[in-house]
Amino acid sequence: MLRSETLFGKRETNSPNSPFSANNNLTQPGVSSVSKTVTSGAAGTGTSNTNNASSGSNEMGSKLIVGPNIKLKGVEINDCDTLVVEGRVEATMDSRVIQIAEKGAFKGSAEIDLAEIHGEFDGDLTVRHKLVIYATGKVSGKIRYGKLVVEEGGQLSGDVQVGIAEQKDLLQAKTA
Repeated sequence: MLRSETLFGKRETNSPNSPFSANNNLTQPGVSSVSKTVTSGAAGTGTSNTNNASSGSNEMGSKLIVGPNIKLKGVEINDCDTLVVEGRVEATMDSRVIQIAEKGAFKGSAEIDLAEIHGEFDGDLTVRHKLVIYATGKVSGKIRYGKLVVEEGGQLSGDVQVGIAEQKDLLQAKTA
């Protein structure tokens, strides 16, 4: 039997009955999805695409994971559905979702639909829909958001305004 480390530190065993087994028959009862993960061991980052064969869920998309103890600096991240930050990232990004883990940190500029912050964000953050800051989260810089949720203990500081830039541009166009 082979043992492999999963994303969250749990171990999986490749047994003949496991859906992750090399000789797995996808027509087995209870097996309804295929998951493929591509990881670059040298860089410590990876992308993951999950395709659910039995239902048309919205889980399809690209996912970049910057693992613990990894530093990613001076990059531009585009066309990434979800960025998971467990290490340190200095970047500019335009994406759908950012999730910063408790020990993760992002510094730079980000335009996001949904942000979930357990760790630290420092820079320009525009959240088109919802910004969630958890008890261990710290967000500072120039912050724009559609909706805001701050758990007790979460920190938010800097130039903070409700509403995103596109809404302001629309208001300016209407008044002109």
